[in-house]
Amino acid sequence: MLPSMVPLSGSGRRLTADDWIEAGFAALAECGPNAVRIGPLCQRLNVTKGSFYWHFTDMPAYRSALIEAWAGLHDRNRRPFENMPGVDPRERLIVMVQTLVTPHHWALERAMRVWALTDDAVLSSVQRSDGRVLRAVRQAFVDCGFGIEEAALRSQVLFACGVGLLHTSGTAPVAPPELQERFVDFMLRP
Repeated sequence: MLPSMVPLSGSGRRLTADDWIEAGFAALAECGPNAVRIGPLCQRLNVTKGSFYWHFTDMPAYRSALIEAWAGLHDRNRRPFENMPGVDPRERLIVMVQTLVTPHHWALERAMRVWALTDDAVLSSVQRSDGRVLRAVRQAFVDCGFGIEEAALRSQVLFACGVGLLHTSGTAPVAPPELQERFVDFMLRP
């Protein structure tokens, strides 16, 4: 039997494609899209380029896998928004706001949005995910009694505030629950 072409990682276990994806997420979060290059990723994982090519045919294939993995992760985190129709609409909005301002994956979220400025595939992925969130937020406003146009405007404002926090904060903002609830109550004013 021939030895495996997959090199051992620094921990002694064999790397998987998921290890490469995690390394890409870490590089994106720490240094932005320009850090997603074979050399720096190999250094991060303490492996040779052969390991990269064992899992991915080339850098475009890797970037596609990275984008797809982020979309899956992001959608899993946001999918509960769509499955809350029985929950009071104000409470749904509070849960959505809490999720939008959570520090979980904050740096990666910001890096993906920066990357979307220069890569159409990333932009498409971000827009699809944002669309899912906006539809759920808009529906919560409709369920609170606002008309379609007013609900659409309010959902855009609420979402834009979250994205604005993302880009103006050096680290994940910590918004106390009381402040989050006051913001939702403000957005629900007629």
